[in-house]
Amino acid sequence: MPLLNVLNKPYPFSDDPKYNAKAIFFISIGIFLFLWLFQPFDTDALPVRTKYYLFLGFSFITFLTLSIYLLLIPSLFPKRFSSSNWNIKKEILWNWWILFTILVGYFFFAQYLDAMKYNFYMVIKLVIIAVIPITLLIIVNHNKMLRTHMRRAEELNRQLKDHKQSMEKIIHFKSEYQKDSLAINVNSLMVIRSADNYIEVFWKDIDKIRSQMVRCSMAAAEETVKEHKIIFKCHRSYMINITYIERFEGNSQGYKLYFENFPFPIPVSKNLVGKLQDLI
Repeated sequence: MPLLNVLNKPYPFSDDPKYNAKAIFFISIGIFLFLWLFQPFDTDALPVRTKYYLFLGFSFITFLTLSIYLLLIPSLFPKRFSSSNWNIKKEILWNWWILFTILVGYFFFAQYLDAMKYNFYMVIKLVIIAVIPITLLIIVNHNKMLRTHMRRAEELNRQLKDHKQSMEKIIHFKSEYQKDSLAINVNSLMVIRSADNYIEVFWKDIDKIRSQMVRCSMAAAEETVKEHKIIFKCHRSYMINITYIERFEGNSQGYKLYFENFPFPIPVSKNLVGKLQDLI
């Protein structure tokens, strides 16, 4: 079914705690200011002090609920909320559930203060009313991100085709264990991947791709290759040789690089795409 296909499309879960914390703070403040200025729940007749406590309570409930659902729970279950496992359907249901929880909190707090006529049917009604705009907003946002990332990937591919370069020089990765040290031609180097206290170096040997673990930090590896412009750190755990990039792929979750005959795609951090574009 077409609708089911749309709902199962990948969608990036917002897993940046700093961004989420800022968003939660400003949303909570915005809720208080909105309620105080527009008073949408017929609270004009309430005393000023009661209205202040009511709206402040609503703002705190919003802050607490969003903190639990956007900061605490994702940090406790990172695999369940990883972008690789997230899709439009989960994003919609998650947003519905957050909204329902917030409105239930409003309901019980209003009952506690005995400040307004706010029955549980209003909670259900407000959730139902919000279903359509929430769903449409998420689908529209998905399509917008998809088009943006695909256009950027196509642009990067065009630039890559015109600006490939190489350098002939031996680089030495010194290991804490001398026997694991590695010396290779920088032009044959393909990928460096961080692996705890090691790095895994991949290079091309004629028609084969070989790899070796070297007991060396990623920071030390960066220092080793820093003078070579063809080597770029595209992710906190990966450095790549841009001359081996075969193609880019972009979807709503971001970007990935593909090398010919390489065993896995390489992720690219969204904040580094611009730098990579300038480099190639």
